[in-house]
Amino acid sequence: MAEKGKAAGTSTDANLARRGAAALRRAFDVREGRASWPQIRKRFVGGSKLDGTHMCILIVAMLIASIGLNTDSTEAIVGAMLICPLMGSVLAISYSVATADMRLLRHAVAGLALQMVICLATSTIYFLLTPIPYETSALLDNSTPTIWDLLIALAGGFAGGLGNSRKQEPSTLIAGVAVATALMPPLCSAGYGIAQQSLPRFAGAIYEFGVNVVFIALAAEVVLLLLHAPLHRDINDDGVVTPQESEEAVAISHRLRRNVIIGTFIFAIPCLMVTTGVVQETVQQHTKGTTATAASQTSDQYETALTTQELKAVQPEIERYSVGTEYSYAANSVQPTERIVATVTSSRTLSAYEQDRATALVRVHVPGVDEVRFVIGSANPSTE
Repeated sequence: MAEKGKAAGTSTDANLARRGAAALRRAFDVREGRASWPQIRKRFVGGSKLDGTHMCILIVAMLIASIGLNTDSTEAIVGAMLICPLMGSVLAISYSVATADMRLLRHAVAGLALQMVICLATSTIYFLLTPIPYETSALLDNSTPTIWDLLIALAGGFAGGLGNSRKQEPSTLIAGVAVATALMPPLCSAGYGIAQQSLPRFAGAIYEFGVNVVFIALAAEVVLLLLHAPLHRDINDDGVVTPQESEEAVAISHRLRRNVIIGTFIFAIPCLMVTTGVVQETVQQHTKGTTATAASQTSDQYETALTTQELKAVQPEIERYSVGTEYSYAANSVQPTERIVATVTSSRTLSAYEQDRATALVRVHVPGVDEVRFVIGSANPSTE
């Protein structure tokens, strides 16, 4: 009976575990609520079509972003990212790779390259004409790619791909993705590098832009693969899919995915190296800052800075003030004797009244002072 009860309990636990796992899978099932494939293709591909309106918006957004980076205006930078149309080409690249649509891939990459040229030209012209030719913190931030930029691009691309695949319109979500992933500011920084003829600044900014593009597209592609996006099997685009074309589409898909994995890994190596250097530098600066703070606190434990100000207020002739500990050995004594000595340096000899007043002020801040010395430049000190 005991064995039967134990077996029943084990079976119940197993059923509960299976139900919990099934509930968890349903909760995170990205295929639930998916839009139709024609609608998904329209959303992913529609934003990559270039026309006059698209180009005008691109130039205006680039101008706004350049002004924002040049003046450290967060509002202008965010506004430019919201109206930036570059995300359309990036999502089209992800869709073309996921569906092995080589014609769409070539079109999307060419469109993105053309938009990059226009953006670089716009930002370069602006930074050549601007009366503020200095490098701002915003320009610096958008030309130093780190692992955190990579992670943001991955998360943003996943969110963008997921939003475009839903039945409801993803306008709000896509706007948030555009701000988070920041495609346009690195191109502005690259234009600044061209205007200043700075190859390191240009290279760093272009690489950061590349990191954003690659990992946004990669994450959006992962979403499409999770949704089992159908391959583009009509290789010749003649409306007829032959068995040979179907096999070729599968081969192209495998080759593309393999190349994407290898290329992405290689592309991320410089970013990881830069991140390692940034982390080490940050740790060193933090350590130095902590040490300096501790030393400052130790050296000013007697409130020397405040006392100096007060002494100069009551006696303008006083130039410097310091407190230290002196050690001396008495006869037949192993342990040294500690004495707290304060030194007051003045431009002339202070009268007895002035010395008494300064001594009283010193004892307020250093009650245990053993000696107050008064010094005139390099002259011998008088003690109180």
